[in-house]
Amino acid sequence: MTKILVTGAAGFIGSHTVDSLLASGHEVVGVDNFRTGSRENLRQATASPRFDFQVMDLTEVETFTGLVRSQRPDVVIHLAGLVSVQDSRADPALNVRLNVGGTQAVIDAVISASVPRVIFASSAAVYGDSDGFPLREDALKQPLNPYGEAKLASEALLAGAARMHGFTAVSLRYFNVYGSRQAPDSPYSGVVSRFVDCCRRNQAPVIFGDGRQTRDFIHVRDVARANMQAALLPGMPSGDYNVSSGQETSLLDLVGLLRAMQPSLPVPKFSAAQSGDIRRSVGDPARWCAVSRFSPRETLSAGLLELVEYHSTESLAASQLLPSCPTKL
Repeated sequence: MTKILVTGAAGFIGSHTVDSLLASGHEVVGVDNFRTGSRENLRQATASPRFDFQVMDLTEVETFTGLVRSQRPDVVIHLAGLVSVQDSRADPALNVRLNVGGTQAVIDAVISASVPRVIFASSAAVYGDSDGFPLREDALKQPLNPYGEAKLASEALLAGAARMHGFTAVSLRYFNVYGSRQAPDSPYSGVVSRFVDCCRRNQAPVIFGDGRQTRDFIHVRDVARANMQAALLPGMPSGDYNVSSGQETSLLDLVGLLRAMQPSLPVPKFSAAQSGDIRRSVGDPARWCAVSRFSPRETLSAGLLELVEYHSTESLAASQLLPSCPTKL
């Protein structure tokens, strides 16, 4: 049994990662300050005697370092941070404090407690408006927002510290993650959760632009499995790895899949394109596959159907209704 500390444990990806680790028989220490996570996400985890949860902010560096020193985990999976591109633009200082500062706090704690491995939640946002598709890890990095810049800076901090202090640092660059526990009315949610919510309410999705912009959608359970593999694989090498499906899907294709599941869904409405919107995004997962033999288990059509059925069982009162169903990538 391996002891793994997960920051951002109550979040969308964090809670799925915790559930996967517990289901595989490991001991998990979860850390979250509930800035964006929720206790409901941990309902399944808290039933396990192998789960210890601490309400804590990573920026309380001494307290967090004390926790890591006392727990002595075998691995830290660092998923906490500011998750909103919009917030990173509105408050760049907060973005630096939570994303770059949070990563540095993890590094300091890991060095102090001699933790041998760190897994970091990076993002396809580090590529920005790069070209040459599918995107490989060595592609030119041109982040378009402070969020992407902070992820890239965090990767560099981890890689440098790992070389200097002898621990393993693995940065997983997630592409467009979707799945349950991603609230459609949250400012942090992506296009899939919002379009699925439109299905639930039988309301026309709103597409900004012509709908031909593409994304690489990967299910949160596949991402959680990648996190677990990175934490547990023997001899895991330090490095940067795309966690993606390798499949390019346009917004028009996405709406088409949903309308095939629910023919009564109204045709989408179109609005002016948003400035700074990336036209194409699809990752090359070959490097991660070569190391881990990973391949996505969840197809987009099956994942969407699960979400549509999941949300159809919820009461309309369970979430605040949006006045429209806009695209948000």
